[in-house]
Formats: sequence, structure tokens, C-alpha cells
Amino acid sequence: MRFTRFLFIVLTILWAGSVHAQSDDINSKVFLQLQSELEDLNPKLSWSASNPEEHEAWRKEFKPKLKELLGRDPEPVPLEVKWEEEFETDKFIRHKIYVRSEENYWIPAYYYVPKNVEGKRPAVICFHGHSGIYPYIREGTEAEKKKGEEHALDYAVHFAEHGYITVAVVQRGWNETRHETPHSCERLSRAGFLIGRTPIGMRCWDGSRIVDFLETREEVDSSHIGAAGLSGGGTTTLFFAAIEDRIQLGMCAGYFCTFRDSIYSIHHCICNCVPHLMEYGEMSDVGALIAPRPFLVISGDQDKIFPIDATKKAYQDLSKVYALLDSSDHLDSDFFEGVHEWSNRKTLPFLAAHFGE
Repeated sequence: MRFTRFLFIVLTILWAGSVHAQSDDINSKVFLQLQSELEDLNPKLSWSASNPEEHEAWRKEFKPKLKELLGRDPEPVPLEVKWEEEFETDKFIRHKIYVRSEENYWIPAYYYVPKNVEGKRPAVICFHGHSGIYPYIREGTEAEKKKGEEHALDYAVHFAEHGYITVAVVQRGWNETRHETPHSCERLSRAGFLIGRTPIGMRCWDGSRIVDFLETREEVDSSHIGAAGLSGGGTTTLFFAAIEDRIQLGMCAGYFCTFRDSIYSIHHCICNCVPHLMEYGEMSDVGALIAPRPFLVISGDQDKIFPIDATKKAYQDLSKVYALLDSSDHLDSDFFEGVHEWSNRKTLPFLAAHFGE
């Protein structure tokens, strides 16, 4: 009996050892599986044009696909604007407005009109990132104001102080739009995905409604409307300029990179994700839809969530598109010493070059 028990124990140990040895050849890490699948992925609509005609043919195929991936659009509603509070400085007047975007949704926004300028002025639609609107308009808590100052988040105000009309949009999922909901981007994404919409698609739709509003304003030069944003605002800026032809200039900070090396590989908010997008193209392909319109890429060399080497790779890929379209002078970059933040080293010269002083 003792021998039988001893033999059973020995066999059990040997069996366990063999199972352990076999497990070295078994991968049960799901991300490794996805990574191996990514290595074999060849996007179906990657840009590869060799002449302007091929570029146009590619654009006509990729743009509708991108709009499809961004989710369905709601039924259009007539333009309505509600004017609320007003704030004035010696350089601008700021209006708090609500622009109707859908049957049951109004976009909160801050509309800046510079003083002491004549005639119609160019306008820039400004999108904030995951800090919410207040650091971007020099308001909020002392911590929010400090963050805005340290990372130059107040670009909507900055441009207004230099003579440009701006609209600082409160993006869906933030501040008053979140309806006291924790993890608002997560809930926005989850609910949207289930009914055929994406956060980026919804935010781009809101951007187009802001363009509708600007086109009605007599002080706005509607042929010169641009978009600018950092981080989550850079996300919106890139996709918005790609699908909205009325946007004539884009300035994208702390976002333009490769999907492989940023959104796919590094932890990011789920609102950055567009299902199936990498099956069809990379981030530079989205940017290629903007060409030949002026586009400025801004990125800090110490940005940990959008690695600078991958950003430079994406920028190099995009530069080929602009070169093919004989518009290299419409593409520029500001790769500065800094972290995940905005930089104004080139923004005003870029605006002046393409929109005028």
C-alpha cells in the first residue's frame, strides 16, 4: 500500500513537471496574440499614390470608408444658437453659446471675437484634451489654471488675443456635457459603439455644426476656418480636418503619431479608438486626406504616450503626400523640447502664412 502511494506521488510529480514543460510552448497572453496578428496586418487602403490622379482616386475611396468607420451621423437639425453669458477684456469679447447639434444635444462653446480689428477675420475652432475645458480658457481651480499656464493650453485665448476669432468647444464627455457621469469617455464610447457611433465621430459632427454657425457670422471670413487641438483635441482636429473640407488649416499637437506605437501599444482613453480602422489605414493615411491644406504637427520630444520617433515616422510618411501634391510648403512641424503639451513656437507664423495677419 505504501509502495502504491509512493508510486502515485512520483508519477504525479513527473506528470506535473511534463505539463509545466509543455506550458513553455503555450501562449495564453492575449496581447501577444494580437501583436502577432498586427505584424501580419496589411491595411487595405494605405496611401501609395505615385501621381495626383492616383491620390484623388485613393481619397475618393478612403474618405467614405473613414466616415463609415467613424459611425453613423444623426439626422440634421436646423441651426439654432443660444447666447448666454458674456465676458470682456481689452483684447476680446467672449460669449458663452450653445449650438444645436442634434435633436437632443446642444454644444457648449466659448466664442471669442477680438477687438480693434477691421473686416472679416479668420477663425480657429479649438478642441481641448482630457483636462476638460477650463485650463484651456484660463478658468477653473488654481490647479487647473496652473496646468493651463505651464502647458500652454490656452491656445484659443492666445489666438483671440492676436486677432483671430476662435471657438473653444466643450467636447462631448467633459465638463457640463458629462451629466454627472464618472468615467464619461468610457461610458460615451461604450454606449456609442453599441448603437453604431464613436466619440470621435460625434465630436467631428459637433465641429461641423460649429462651422455652420461660423458661416452665418458677418465678422468671420468663412473661407479661412481652421481647427486646432492638443491630445484628445488633437485627435478631433486630425479626423475633423480629414472629413470636413470646409476646414482649411489644421494644427495638431500631442497626437499625430502611428497607431501601432501609440493608441494600439500604450494605454490611452478608449475614446481614441475607432473599430476596424487599422484594417484600412494608419494615422498618416488619415492625415493624407487633409493634404494639400496647411497642416502643422506639434509634438514634445518627451511625450511618453505619443513617442517622438513614431511621430517623426508618421510625419515623414505624410510629407510624401504633400510632396506629391506639390504642397510641401503647406506641411510643417514643431518638434520641441517638452512633454505632452502645446507649443506656440510656430502657430502664429503658420496662421499668418496661410490665413494672413
